[in-house]
Amino acid sequence: MFATPSAPFFKRVTPGGWAAVAWGAGMLFTALLRIRVPGQDAPEIFPGFVILRWDGLTMLAVGTLLTLCGSALLARRPTAALNYLLAAPVVASTPLGVDAIPFAQYLAVDVALYAIAAGRPRREAWRALLLALGLLVVYLAVRLLAGWSAGTTGTLAVALTALVAWLLGRSEGQAREYAERSRAQATEQAVTTERLRIAREMHDTVAHSIGIVALQAGAARRVIATQPEAARQALAEIETASRETLAGLRRMVGALRTTDPEAEAGSEADPAGTPRTTAAAGRTATATELQGLPEMPGLAALDRLAELTGNAGVRVALRRVGAPCPLPPDIDLSAFRIVQESVTNVVRHSGADSCTVTVDQRDPETLAVTVEDRGRAPGHARVSPGPGSGYGLTGMRERVAVLHGEFTAGPRPGGGFRVTARLPVPTGATTR
Repeated sequence: MFATPSAPFFKRVTPGGWAAVAWGAGMLFTALLRIRVPGQDAPEIFPGFVILRWDGLTMLAVGTLLTLCGSALLARRPTAALNYLLAAPVVASTPLGVDAIPFAQYLAVDVALYAIAAGRPRREAWRALLLALGLLVVYLAVRLLAGWSAGTTGTLAVALTALVAWLLGRSEGQAREYAERSRAQATEQAVTTERLRIAREMHDTVAHSIGIVALQAGAARRVIATQPEAARQALAEIETASRETLAGLRRMVGALRTTDPEAEAGSEADPAGTPRTTAAAGRTATATELQGLPEMPGLAALDRLAELTGNAGVRVALRRVGAPCPLPPDIDLSAFRIVQESVTNVVRHSGADSCTVTVDQRDPETLAVTVEDRGRAPGHARVSPGPGSGYGLTGMRERVAVLHGEFTAGPRPGGGFRVTARLPVPTGATTR
């Protein structure tokens, strides 16, 4: 097992912790302003009389206690925490002898505004900003109405820092929401893409074999009384095609259920002590030999496909134009699946007794495959009298679109149907 890396130090500190640190830094800064530091002839601000008395120190202690309470509640109850943090600078500013809430006493509020704007809903974030700015306005208004001096410019500066902190928090929150939406959209897109890929593979694997089964079953039904040997041969073909389809489905389901093949290979074994992966490999090899096609077929398997289709009663004439050359695995597999699906449609829907498959590799940068038939042959019934689901053509069109190719399908001028796919072959691609 891999150990989860610990978060950076600054990420481990909670927003409440940062608010407490900000208050402490503000109090330290307030103290430094009221003493003479090296390089100065006198303090920046002379301490008032109240701050030196017990009641002044008590107010500063109460302000600190309110800040600590607000910091502790910031993660769980941000609204209540903000109320504590807003009361703290009002109480602490009283013994300082100032005409406005100092910037240093509002640092903890700025941290809280950032945290609320970044992690809470928009309405709650706006409410927090209005409370923080409203407190400054009320404090200034009370001093003006009482006839006291009011630090208007200082209050505007404090309000500006609070607004900047809130805006930074909203920006962080929106960036986080966008990242989450992007991850969710990417996950949904990946699931949809995988679902379509599985649907195409299942359709390509099953539809051809089921078409052959249906055709052979119809032939056996027609001759079972007059030609029992032919009916027996058709039933044998049905059994073979059914076993091939079942093996393919089991292999596909097994691949979908496997989450960690290497872990299972090292940890699982059968009762005889043989690893289960060995038995699974044996079953896969047996299924592949039984089917007569590799697990990832390519154009080299078209001869076997033509043989299987011919056994079902539809002759396949295979024409190769140009010198065969190695193809990238995805193009090789897609070209085979397009031919397989097209031949399946001929078997199931056209009523034709033959079709022609043309593989054109004259252009080294383009692979063209064409499957066409002459239409229904006299005395040769099609397997499915209905129009079909249309998923076969959709799947072929999707395969070609993924590879940035061209796909056409439609009736031939002289009767029948033609499917053509042109797939670009990238130069320098890895081949098999």
